[in-house]
Formats: sequence, C-alpha cells, structure tokens
Amino acid sequence: MQNKAKKIKHFRLTLVDDETHRPVLVTRFTRTSFIVSAVLAAVIICLLIFSVVAFTPVRTCIPGYPDSRAKRAAIRNAIKIDSLEMIVSRWEFYSENLKRVLDGGEPLRMDSLILMASQENRTEISAEEIRKRDSILRMNVTREEQFSLNQNEGRSLHIEGMHFFCPLKGVISQGYDKTIHPFIDITAPANSMVHAVLDGTVIFSGWSDDSGYTIQIQHVSDIVSIYKHNQQLLKKVGEKVTAGEPVAVVGNTGKLTTGDHLHFELWYKGEAVDPTKYINF
Repeated sequence: MQNKAKKIKHFRLTLVDDETHRPVLVTRFTRTSFIVSAVLAAVIICLLIFSVVAFTPVRTCIPGYPDSRAKRAAIRNAIKIDSLEMIVSRWEFYSENLKRVLDGGEPLRMDSLILMASQENRTEISAEEIRKRDSILRMNVTREEQFSLNQNEGRSLHIEGMHFFCPLKGVISQGYDKTIHPFIDITAPANSMVHAVLDGTVIFSGWSDDSGYTIQIQHVSDIVSIYKHNQQLLKKVGEKVTAGEPVAVVGNTGKLTTGDHLHFELWYKGEAVDPTKYINF
C-alpha cells in the first residue's frame, strides 16, 4: 500500500462586521507560518526595546543604572580618595622623620626619596658606551645643521604648531583677502619697532620704489615673512635674527602708501596665508 501524503492543515482568521456580518479581514495560515510570524514579531519587539534602552535617556530609569549625577559623584569621590592618599603619605613621611629625630638620626628629605626612586630604575652604562653614544649624537646633530638657516631647521613643524611673535602692536587697517589683498596692513605710531615673527635669516634688505624699505626673513618649515614701507632697516642680508628681535622701524616709504603703517606678508610653502590665523595682533 502506498503511504498517503500527510495533509497540511490550513487555518483562517476572519474579522466580521457585527452589524452587516461582512468579512473585514481574512487571513489564511498554517501552523508553520504562524510560528515563524510569531518568532519574527518577538525578535522585532526585542530589538525595538533594546534600541530604546541603549540609545535613549530611558536607560537612566532602569534601577541601578548610573546616571550623570552618579558619574559626577564617582569622579568627585575618586579625586577625594587621591587627595586622602597624598595626605596619608605626607603623615607617614612626617611620622617617620619624627621617629628618626627622636632616635637621634638624620631626617629624610623628599628630594632624596625621589632620587632614590629614580636610581632604582636606572641601569648602569659603562663610560665607553656613554662616549660612543655622545659621539653618534654629535655627528647626527652636525649633519642635520650643516645646511640649516638657523639652529631649529632640523626640527620642521607645520605652521599650525609654530609660535609666532607679533611683528607690530597696532590696528589692522586692511585685512587679508586671498584674491585682492593677500596680506595685512597694520597702523601704528611713527618710530614704532617692527619685530621678527620667528627665528630666521634675512634674505632681502633693501629699497624698492613701490614698497620702500623692505626686509624679508626666511624661517623654518618653508615660512617667509615680509615687512614693507619701513622708515629704516636694522638688519642686513645674511644676518640671523631671533623671534621678537627688532628688524626695522615702521614708516611711510614707497609709492603704495598713505601713512605710517606696516605692510606685512606671511608665506608658507610658496603661498600667501592669513597672518591673523596664527598671530595675535
């Protein structure tokens, strides 16, 4: 005899209007489809609950979950514990010294304790090894500074990491515009000193009809500063300057000027940049 195929039972869920007795919604399903739908619905509900609890402030309503106040309190307690540990250490140090003095001994010094701790971690190096390392260091420094414009040439930094000295304290009469005016003009009283913004070497110091007395300084990291319309120049080509050192006296020289002011340009890697982004005037 042939085995009869097991018949799949189908179920129907019907919603009927109570007044007209017309079916509103009819759904047919089997046991398998019902179980799969129920499992999927349960998974979706669990994911929704997890998302609400994990990514919204609702999680702070869960008993035992730390809120912002509990975190601040924990930080304050940690700071207090650290302070108490320092106080206890000081009292232990004081009591130990007091005991030594009463016993007729020498009291301990705080700097001696620090020195002892540092000596414990120090490894012994022979004199020959020290001389060898010193020779290698001197050779590397000499090779790096052989063609440097100044002593800091070997340590190149981005312009954002440089600390600039203000060239002239005054009022910016005309600001920086990348297209029309790629520099700034600073007005100041006559005979005010113009200062170098960084350590560097003077690469130009002279006169031009349009800019008057002009000085240009080459700095590290491909930075060049230019100072125009000066009354007097204090440095010559090839001289080394330090940041903040006077290099000129503000003036009103050249055709392209209408009063005592400093025409200041700052160049970085061949491009004029806005000095106000890096210098406080």
